[in-house]
Amino acid sequence: MSPARDELVARVTRNLAVVRERIAATGRDPAGVRIVAVTKTFGPEAAVAALAAGLCDVGENYADELVASYNALHVDTLQDDAVHDGALVWHFLGRLQRNKLARLAPRVAVYQTVSSAGEADAIASRAPGARCYVQVDVAGVPGRNGCRPDEVHAVASAALDAGLELEGLMCVASNDPSLADAQFAALRRAADDEGLTGCSMGMSGDFEAACARGATMIRLGTALFGPRPSRASPVVA
Repeated sequence: MSPARDELVARVTRNLAVVRERIAATGRDPAGVRIVAVTKTFGPEAAVAALAAGLCDVGENYADELVASYNALHVDTLQDDAVHDGALVWHFLGRLQRNKLARLAPRVAVYQTVSSAGEADAIASRAPGARCYVQVDVAGVPGRNGCRPDEVHAVASAALDAGLELEGLMCVASNDPSLADAQFAALRRAADDEGLTGCSMGMSGDFEAACARGATMIRLGTALFGPRPSRASPVVA
């Protein structure tokens, strides 16, 4: 490894230990909360560092960035034996653009943003049997991705009917902590009502509240990697 990569791995390892301590402080067993390292704007080196620190799940919000990072790790200059052994599990976390599914399908293992029957069908047509989460707009933010809470059963049923492996529900809560707690609790209840174990909820600024309310998966970027750099436009194949 280069000195820069060594330093990044050391930073992620230190930050991961702190995250696990903070999870434990909520009364949860850290082993029961899966951590997705969100590498948005950090580049493919961050995915390698996360893997070296013991995290196999990595997530991207933008299709072009996911494809570029995947290609860098699997095809181009950052080749790594562990990466080629399939140790990394790629999660797509952004709004789904169906015209980009052809490029995502060979690379993405988990789609966390299914918000309609049409999206479930589109994913199933390109990636039969793919793992997925239904995204729920618990905060009611205009323009935010996700189905309404009263649509959860219909979208979940559509995902199952399409042959997808539905693991649970996902949400992005309000920035207001006084609202977020109730929203996390509502998502946990909705998942339980559907007989689903998985709840992907909580990010760097609110993962402790999410864990206290029953998150099984949290999505962390700055809590692992530090301040996020400006987003650049990747070149993709």
